[in-house]
Amino acid sequence: MTAVKIDDRLTVASQPSRETLSALAAGGFATIINNRPDGEEVGQPGSPAEKVILERAGLAYRFIPVTAATITEADIHAFQAAVSGAKGPVYAHCRSGTRSLTLHVLGEVLAGRMKPGEVEAFGRARGFDLSGAAQWLARNAARAPQVKGFYEPRSGSIQYVVTDPKTRRCAIIDPVYEFDEKSGATATHEADRILAYVAREGLVVDWILDTHPHADHFSAAHYLKQKTGAPTAIGARVTDVQKLWQGLYNWPGLATDGSQWDRLFAEGDSFRLGELTGRVMFSPGHTLASVSYVIGDAAFVHDTVFMPDSGTARADFPGGNASALWASIQAILALPDDTRLFTGHDYEPGGRAARWESTVGEQKRANPHLAGMTEERFIALREARDRTLPMPKLILHALQVNIRGGRLPEPEANGRRYLKFPLDALAGAVW
Repeated sequence: MTAVKIDDRLTVASQPSRETLSALAAGGFATIINNRPDGEEVGQPGSPAEKVILERAGLAYRFIPVTAATITEADIHAFQAAVSGAKGPVYAHCRSGTRSLTLHVLGEVLAGRMKPGEVEAFGRARGFDLSGAAQWLARNAARAPQVKGFYEPRSGSIQYVVTDPKTRRCAIIDPVYEFDEKSGATATHEADRILAYVAREGLVVDWILDTHPHADHFSAAHYLKQKTGAPTAIGARVTDVQKLWQGLYNWPGLATDGSQWDRLFAEGDSFRLGELTGRVMFSPGHTLASVSYVIGDAAFVHDTVFMPDSGTARADFPGGNASALWASIQAILALPDDTRLFTGHDYEPGGRAARWESTVGEQKRANPHLAGMTEERFIALREARDRTLPMPKLILHALQVNIRGGRLPEPEANGRRYLKFPLDALAGAVW
């Protein structure tokens, strides 16, 4: 095993043995970061075993698994956060230490503390080949659009700011308006975080886009429209969702023509984002109205596919359909293999840090719900899985907000707003 001290805060290393892991506390370390996916080689301890060993030794443990070919900004920022939040020196490892050091230097460049041209020399001085990091930076700089993800941990949702780097025009996709079902409190911390980023980067908001009426969080689209003046949009089939839920809520006064948004997108519609063109794909299955947005080499695929280690999204909400979901996913997988896919949720399987970016090629190769799958087998798998899942805890709260474009109920005579939700409306739901 090789360990290299980078600075007083960080040491990177090759795979430590179980005995070395147990002894790290005596070496003065406070946090261990494992950057190695499980199952890379025979005899590798693996994340569950490392977690047990390290927690017994009183050390904090973070699991941020990456491969050289699939590092994303989410991984880089998770690594940065783990190092900066540690209560003492950090020991980061992978198979050789290269991936750990790569995450460190990429974070330093993105934060402006290191220049791209300094990366390879920095690695050579410490015995590492960081040519892969230099290549990652070159590819990232050439991306169009640029994508910034904002993870909302309460619902596992990812919100996006998508920017044309030439014009600095941007779109906000699937923003979250926070709601605490225990207290009834609402907040705009997430939306304000997005607005702060937009202001800091000198961006102009052209669009506020929802992919579908969400069942696990409120949409902040209306709030952001009030703050930015940008138009809101969603898929045209939202009118079908409105009519379905109008009945469930016994809400005869609800407008079911989609007039709560500035534009309703149909399959094949396009829109401008600076010098870039966005294209709309109708992607039903999760809901009746779901759409995906394809902008440059990036596709925002909401609740269709998750990260490759997490499978696909459920299709048992009112109006959902597993066969339709399969067809929608096949259309997404027909995009070029290097298309970046940005998912709507991540639930940190196996305790890993949140991730939200993959590619079409990765999904084809590594997603167990898709690789080598037939439509018949997928439908059977999806429906069997869905029968075991309870409804999202906010579905009855969220839909009455989200089918109105993120508008909260109007205040009543006492100045307070009230939600209404039906009892026993979702027959057969798992408790």
